[in-house]
Amino acid sequence: MAGQKKLEREKKQRAEQRLRVIAACFPSVFLCVEELLFKWSTLNGPWDITILFTMLFSVSYGILLFVITSLSKKRWINRTVRIFLMILLAACYSAYYFIYKTFKMFYDLRTVFSGGTDALTGFTDDAVKMVFSRTGLIHIGLFFLPVLIYLLVSRKMDKGERLSGMEPFVLGASFILFYVGGVLAISFSHVMFGVYTTEYSFQTAVSDFGFLTGIRLDAEHMLNRTEAPMEFEVMDVAEDETEQPEETGSQPVVYDDNVLDIDFEALYETDTALEKTLDSYVAEQIPSRKNEYTGLFAGKNLIFISAEAFSAEVIDPQRTPVLYRLAEKGFRFTDYYQPASAGTTGGEYENIFGLLPTEGGSSFKITSNFHNDMIMGSQLNKKGYNGWAFHNNDYMFYDRHITHNNLGYSNGFMGYGNGMEEFVENQFPESDLEMMEGTVDMYIDQQPFNVYYMSVSGHSLYNPSNKMSAKHWDEVKDLDQYNDSVKYYLAANMELEDALSYLVDRLEKAGIADNTVIVIAADHFPYGLDYGEGLGESDNLSNLYGYEVTDYLDRDHNRLIIWSGCLEKNDPVTIDTPTSSLDILPTLLNLFGIEWDSRLLPGRDVFSNRAPLVFTLNYDWKTERGRFYAASGTFVPNEGITVTDSYIETMRKIVRNKISYCRGVLQNDYFHHVLSSLEG
Repeated sequence: MAGQKKLEREKKQRAEQRLRVIAACFPSVFLCVEELLFKWSTLNGPWDITILFTMLFSVSYGILLFVITSLSKKRWINRTVRIFLMILLAACYSAYYFIYKTFKMFYDLRTVFSGGTDALTGFTDDAVKMVFSRTGLIHIGLFFLPVLIYLLVSRKMDKGERLSGMEPFVLGASFILFYVGGVLAISFSHVMFGVYTTEYSFQTAVSDFGFLTGIRLDAEHMLNRTEAPMEFEVMDVAEDETEQPEETGSQPVVYDDNVLDIDFEALYETDTALEKTLDSYVAEQIPSRKNEYTGLFAGKNLIFISAEAFSAEVIDPQRTPVLYRLAEKGFRFTDYYQPASAGTTGGEYENIFGLLPTEGGSSFKITSNFHNDMIMGSQLNKKGYNGWAFHNNDYMFYDRHITHNNLGYSNGFMGYGNGMEEFVENQFPESDLEMMEGTVDMYIDQQPFNVYYMSVSGHSLYNPSNKMSAKHWDEVKDLDQYNDSVKYYLAANMELEDALSYLVDRLEKAGIADNTVIVIAADHFPYGLDYGEGLGESDNLSNLYGYEVTDYLDRDHNRLIIWSGCLEKNDPVTIDTPTSSLDILPTLLNLFGIEWDSRLLPGRDVFSNRAPLVFTLNYDWKTERGRFYAASGTFVPNEGITVTDSYIETMRKIVRNKISYCRGVLQNDYFHHVLSSLEG
């Protein structure tokens, strides 16, 4: 009898041990399932070696989750915390799924909790439609299904017992085994290890290592930026420069460098550690030269337009004759890119500051406490220009009432809510034409003037509910080469065409078109075209572009416009080298004849001797020789071009250094630090 009871006790203990093992494994299984669902839902795979990395890390996080929720003596507390964390994680996966489907990017933590919250609250109707769509509800159900299964079986399977005996040691060893295994697996791939370390970006980290690892690495990098000293990689050779002097007739023209008399040695004596690192990096850069276009626009008026969701395909000789005129009869940029990194606020930051938004959606907001000496608003303000900044949507959106009043425009910033409502009807999206009609009279007689516009008429959604799309539908409805979504997109952008038609007409009637420069650059590609679809599934974007969009460089191709009436007197000048939004500021500084130091900006004056380079926060880049994809470590040369491995590695170092520099400048108002030394 006693033996029978002993056997029953042992059988019961073994059953309880099996249940304990199942309970310990469930968080890991839960996270593996969530990661696979997330990868399938956003990227449709790829089902390659990255799955191994994701699974190894997911198991380690699951073990950690189980340990954390097994520390209390009270079982109900352990179970409650475990359930809460699983619900929270399922909600995070769901939220990021909708963020990706909306913006076509995995936005980092700073962007989500800064600019992302503005975007989601500002376009609540769009978000609600996506969440309560059939696809949205299905995905929410899928992400929460593992939690539901746990709730149904957990009372029998998981009693929420506290860790005891050897369990902490076994679980600790298992955590280390799977976590280190993930790191070691990554280290066997030179490409993947680069993404994990020196070429980290949140976008590629989530794609290659999983959502939670992307979040972890993002948090680690945020901490490292405040605690660890910044370092730049030592270059074996200088950046590729074209040193040939310009020639006019038989007489060579030798131009001076675009450089200021900055005493970096004197600065170094009093600088902080970060400033010293940046000083050393800048001092080692080769300055670019002035050129035949230096000062071409000196003293002229400037109107800069960051155009919402603009694309090169909007431009058409029949449909948008004014845009076509500005694009073709000014400086013609035929290989231009607008890197999408932090939505509209990130694109504005690139256009205005000539830097990549390394702090995501917070980047522009950080500058609200800076002096912002380097940008066109401040530089032209010093020359006595009358300045205005305008936006036809909510003036507080993305904190523009703070940031845009700190851009050097002497008359400040006006948006809807602090003056623009007098001219613009309350609808969405608001009218660019109405903004022009209401504001041109403010400055047209106040020369020299410097005006900045952030437009909104081209904003999604692209359907009949879009007020600008509906307004211009008849102008595009017969474009049979496009589907209806693309037609609605093109229709919305017709309002920008009408706004420019009005603007150019007013400038010409006032006799100042030859004395005025118009610059137009997008904030980002039209991500609203494929609302709910990711890269590789962008059927509407591919329909607009005329080719299948499968990588970020192709996605971000665009068109930069720099025009002045004075340029139409001569044949158009074509810039067919790779160019990006980071090149706008240095090009304008040169064209307006402003004294500046070309070593301070990571972009280039496109007319200078500096070699063309487009690069993104994903560490992808493009030169005249080809393009490099960091996530795969692949260099694709242009036709007929061969390059050495040393060239590729040199360019990778240059890009890594430039991104580090963008980060360093944003950390401590570095431009003011350097330029203020010239005043004393």
